[in-house]
Amino acid sequence: MKYIVTGGCGFIGSHLVEYLVNNGYKVIIFDNLSTGSLKNIEGLNVEFYNEPYEKIWKLSNIDGIFHLGMPSSSPMYKEDPYLVGRTINEAITIFEYARKNKCKIVYASTSSIYNGNPIPYREDMTIYVTDYYTECRYAIERLARLYYDLYNVKSVGLRLFSVYGPREEHKGKYANIVSQFLWSMIKDERPIIYSDGNQTRDFIYVSDVVNAFILAMEKDINYDIFNVGTGKNYSFNEVINLLNKYLGKDIKPIYKPNPIKNYVYHTLADTTKAEKILGFKAKISLEEGIKKLISMYISKS
Repeated sequence: MKYIVTGGCGFIGSHLVEYLVNNGYKVIIFDNLSTGSLKNIEGLNVEFYNEPYEKIWKLSNIDGIFHLGMPSSSPMYKEDPYLVGRTINEAITIFEYARKNKCKIVYASTSSIYNGNPIPYREDMTIYVTDYYTECRYAIERLARLYYDLYNVKSVGLRLFSVYGPREEHKGKYANIVSQFLWSMIKDERPIIYSDGNQTRDFIYVSDVVNAFILAMEKDINYDIFNVGTGKNYSFNEVINLLNKYLGKDIKPIYKPNPIKNYVYHTLADTTKAEKILGFKAKISLEEGIKKLISMYISKS
């Protein structure tokens, strides 16, 4: 089978590509390398295009598309609001290709969509107007439904919670807070926390997310949207404590006032629907994931 992975050189995308290649699938990557790197796919037998998505039309006999190649951080859209339109138009290109070539799409959405709702977040909650990023991803979700209703294009949207793991370096300041804290603490620097550190996130390890993408593609689902989280949340202070524990250090964070308007203080996935329909349940706890991440960085040094 042959799959297209947009954003395949990025953090999550490269892990997905690695899984697919190692399991015998042919993979074609589209990635502009804005937050990804060719190093992330080094040694993998793939076909790579650093070209606009319109070039997808030159390809044929595609069994499915994993669409992860979308800017994935709210500040990116705040800095450049026109990114909203470009990202939506790129998604339309993907849906048009799927319509004409009769292939399924699994795409990355975001838990940020739930901003303004109480936790735990359920897929049937009202989506409020909060920022450019969430409007962009919600529009893509609605387009996915439109393409299914009008043209029977099969798709599954995954509302990803706080994904962390190896290969986030090229994301820089947009990387998950677990990685950012770890990068500071490895260098014996005090990590910066905005607010009091009691804000919480549903942290999910990247290999669990890859499993969700694979299940979404393989399951006989015509159209749906699922939360991809663990169903547990942890405070930033707890993350610091775990990092200190497994680094063998005692580094205190620096607390600063939070300058971000509409900041989300707590996230938590209701995973009932994903477990029941998709058959997905995260396997790696935050503690285990942090140990894996630290082990990888220590082995590199």
